[in-house]
Amino acid sequence: MLNISQNSLGKKVSLEEYTSYTKAFTPRYHKLFNRFLGGFAILGFFMLFLPWTQNVSGNGYITTLTIDQRPQTIQSPIPGRIVAWYVREGDFVKKGDTIVHISEIKNEYQDPKLVERTQMQRDAKSRSVDSYKEKIKALESQVTALSNEQKLKLSQAKNKLQQARFKLKSDSTDFEVSKNNLNIAQTQYDRTLTLQSEGLKAMTDVEAKRLKLQKEQAKLISSENKFLASKNEVINAQLEINRVSAEYADKIAKSRSDRFTAASNQFDAEAQVTKLENQSANYEIRNTLYYITAPQNGYINKAIKGGIGETFKEGEQLVGIMPSDYDLAVETYVDPIDLPLIHLDESVRIQFDGWPAIFFSGWPNASFGTYAGKIVAIETFISENGKFRVLIAPESEENPWPKNVRVGSGAYTIALLDNVPIWYELWRQLNGFPPNYYQPTSTSTKNTDKS
Repeated sequence: MLNISQNSLGKKVSLEEYTSYTKAFTPRYHKLFNRFLGGFAILGFFMLFLPWTQNVSGNGYITTLTIDQRPQTIQSPIPGRIVAWYVREGDFVKKGDTIVHISEIKNEYQDPKLVERTQMQRDAKSRSVDSYKEKIKALESQVTALSNEQKLKLSQAKNKLQQARFKLKSDSTDFEVSKNNLNIAQTQYDRTLTLQSEGLKAMTDVEAKRLKLQKEQAKLISSENKFLASKNEVINAQLEINRVSAEYADKIAKSRSDRFTAASNQFDAEAQVTKLENQSANYEIRNTLYYITAPQNGYINKAIKGGIGETFKEGEQLVGIMPSDYDLAVETYVDPIDLPLIHLDESVRIQFDGWPAIFFSGWPNASFGTYAGKIVAIETFISENGKFRVLIAPESEENPWPKNVRVGSGAYTIALLDNVPIWYELWRQLNGFPPNYYQPTSTSTKNTDKS
């Protein structure tokens, strides 16, 4: 009481008559209270030296240890229209069970005999390839025949050239003989004419010599004509060899050009055959995609697309599935300042949402309702929430986690660090220092995220 009033209640009313007055203002009770405070102070002082386990806490949620065990959605790799559903939400399906039947919505794939007709086109092109192969063989035979014929024609032309050269040599000899005979006839004619002028020869002898001279002149002209004709025959024979070579070279080149054209057409047909085979295989595979099947054993969670006749694009989610066999893990997040304190295989206490727990932060051994885990992966890149992700697996040597824990529910994690006195922890908290940085005796150097 502040005793603001001038009228004191203690002066007008006697408090000694009340039991509370005798208990509060009796010296015996003062001594008991002082002893209680002293004992509490001594107890508090000794408690300051009790061990305290430092920890790093975090909020997370339950996930699975491996990626293929986590909830997933099933998509269709092709656009389509829903024809029929074969499951309900909550049904258990095995790997390969049919979930939904879809049909085509694109015009180019709606032909029911698309695969068969594509295979017919492929077979027709295959026969075209065989025809080009036979044409190439025929053109190769033609080139061989033309080469042989060219050799024969060149041989004939060379023989003709040789004959012409022999004839030229014979006619050249005859021409030289005719020139000599003409010179002799001319000399005899001149001598006979001289003797006739001297009266030693008769006029008939002169005329005979003149006639012989004229015959030799005629023979010389004939021999010269034959000699020139032989020269022309040699030239013509040489030209014939060149003509035959050029003619058959042109024929062989044309035949080879036709062969290369046929080979090019063959390669083009083979490419079209390969393309048609690829299309046929793609169409066959596409036909198998009309039935969406379960990728693994699990439970159908939710049908994202519903009804009959609803259309969708490729890659759209159709239904969600939760694998039936999975190993639980906890995904939690720690602040960057606490990341150096987290190590692989470090012990962690976990409190699951929905499971009552009494947890003493500094004395985890006295906690109830929490479960043990160990750190199996530490992410090396910061997450979108500004913290680092840590994956925690169950501790095999401790009590197993609850069986009814579901993937996606929340969890509160406490990573256990170094043991320090309570007074040191109070001093650290008052000064805002982080927990002690230490290295465990069995620290693993692997800190990559294995999830």
